[in-house]
Amino acid sequence: MNGHGKSDMPVVPAKRPNNAGSVPVAEVVEERGMTKGNTTSKTRSGHRAGSGAPNALDRVRQVAARDKEARFTALLHHVDLDRLRVAYWAISPKAAPGVDGQMWAAYGQDLEANLQDLHGRLQSGRYRAKPSRRAYIPKADGRLRPLGIATLEDKIAQRAVVEVLNAVYEVDFTGFSYGFRPGRSPHHALDALAVGIERKKINWVLDADIREFFTNLDHHWLTKFLEHRIADQRVLRLIGKWLAAGVIENGEWSETLAGAPQGASASPLLANVYLHYVLDLWVTWWRRHHAHGDVIIVRFADDFIVGFEYEDDAQWLLTDLRRRLAKFGLALHPDKTRLIEFGRHAARRRTARGLGKPETFDFLGFTHICGKTKAGHFGLRRFTISKRLRAKLQEVKTELMRRRHLPVPEQGHWLASVVRGHLAYYAVPGNSPAVNAFRTQATWHWYRALRRRSQRTRLNWERMNRLAKRWLPPVRITHPWPSVRFDARTRGRSPVR
Repeated sequence: MNGHGKSDMPVVPAKRPNNAGSVPVAEVVEERGMTKGNTTSKTRSGHRAGSGAPNALDRVRQVAARDKEARFTALLHHVDLDRLRVAYWAISPKAAPGVDGQMWAAYGQDLEANLQDLHGRLQSGRYRAKPSRRAYIPKADGRLRPLGIATLEDKIAQRAVVEVLNAVYEVDFTGFSYGFRPGRSPHHALDALAVGIERKKINWVLDADIREFFTNLDHHWLTKFLEHRIADQRVLRLIGKWLAAGVIENGEWSETLAGAPQGASASPLLANVYLHYVLDLWVTWWRRHHAHGDVIIVRFADDFIVGFEYEDDAQWLLTDLRRRLAKFGLALHPDKTRLIEFGRHAARRRTARGLGKPETFDFLGFTHICGKTKAGHFGLRRFTISKRLRAKLQEVKTELMRRRHLPVPEQGHWLASVVRGHLAYYAVPGNSPAVNAFRTQATWHWYRALRRRSQRTRLNWERMNRLAKRWLPPVRITHPWPSVRFDARTRGRSPVR
C-alpha cells in the first residue's frame, strides 16, 4: 500500500482511456505508441518475424503494433550482412577506438570479409563482447561524466541490433518519450513542453533529475522488462554480454554489476526500455487514477519535466515517484529535483503573496522563464542556459588560441562551423539576445587570438568586422514557434485546439 491508501500499481498499467481529451497536449498523435494491453499478464510467444518482404522488419512492426502481448522468438536473423554494413557506415570515421585500438578506416580496408566474420560469430553464438574503455568528458557543472567507449565491432553489432529492436519498441513507447528515438529530436521535446505549458492549465512544474541513472540501471530488472517483448534468447544473451563486458580504466578491468555504459550504441534504447516500464507507464496510470487536474510530462532520456494544475497533485506524485523509483534501484537527485510555481498565473499569485518573480527551470539546454507576449499575455520564454553559454565560449577561446598561427581562412572555416552548429540548436524564437551574444563573443575571442600572432599586428576592429562578416554566418532564427512545428507534426489533432 502506498502512503495514500492506494495499492502499488503493477509494473505495467492497464490501457489508457478512450477519452482523447484526457491525454495531455504533449502527447498528441504520438499517443499511438502508448501500450493498450496489460503486459503483466502472460504473454503469448511464438510470433516469428518472417523474411522475404521488401523490408524485413515490416512484419515485426505490424505484429508488435497489432498484438501488444506478442513476444518475438526469432529476431537475430534480421541482423544480416546488409544491416551490419549500414551500421558500419553510420559510425563516424573519427570515432575514438575501443580497448582493441581498432580504427574505422583500417576495419574498412577489408570490410566485407570482416563483416562476414562478425555476422558468422553473431549468428553462431561465438561472438564475445569486449570491455568498454573508460573515458571522461566535462559536464556543465564542472564534474566529469564517465563514458564507456566500445570497440568498433561492438558498435557495429549494437547499432544493428538496436535497429531491429526499434521495430518492436517504437510502437510501444509513449508519446511523451523523446530521447534517442527515430524521427524525434530534443526540439520536438521542447516544442511539446512549451505547447503543454501554454495550452494546458499548468501552475506547477516538477523539474526532475534521476541520480546517476546510467550507473544504477539494474540488470536484473532490465532483463525482466526486455522479456515482456523479446523471447529470442540469442538476442537476450547478446545484450547480457554487452552489459557484463566490464570496463577497462588505467589498464585494469572492473566488473559492471549494474548500469549501462554511456556512449555505447545500445545504451539509449536499453535506458528507454527501462524507463518505459519504471516511469512512463506508471505516470500514465497515476495520472489517470489519481490526478485531479491537468498533468503533462515530457521525457528525454533520463531528464523529464512534469507539469501540474494543482500543487496537491504535484506533491502527491513526487512522494509516490520516489517510492516507485526506489523499487527499481533509482532515486531522484535531492539537489537537482525541484517543484516550482510556474505558469500563466505564477507571477500574479507570487506578487499577491509578497514573493519575487517565478523561479525558472532548465531543460535540454534552455532556461524556461515565465514571460509575456507583446499583448501582455503569458508566454513561455526560453534562453540559452548561461552556464552552458559561458562554457562553450571558453572552449572556443581555448581552441582559437591553439589555432591562432594557422591561416586565417582555415580558422574562419572552423569557427564558422562552430557558430553554425550553435545557431542550428539555440536559434529559437525569443533567444536572439543569447545567440547574438555567442557570435559577438566568439568574434571577440578570434580578434584576441589573431592579435596574439604578432606584436606588430595591424589588425583593428574595422578589419576584424570584415573578417567576421566574410566567415561567420549571420544570426537568424532557424526554428519556428513551438506551436507551429508541434501542430504540423501532430496534423492539427490536438485535443485542446
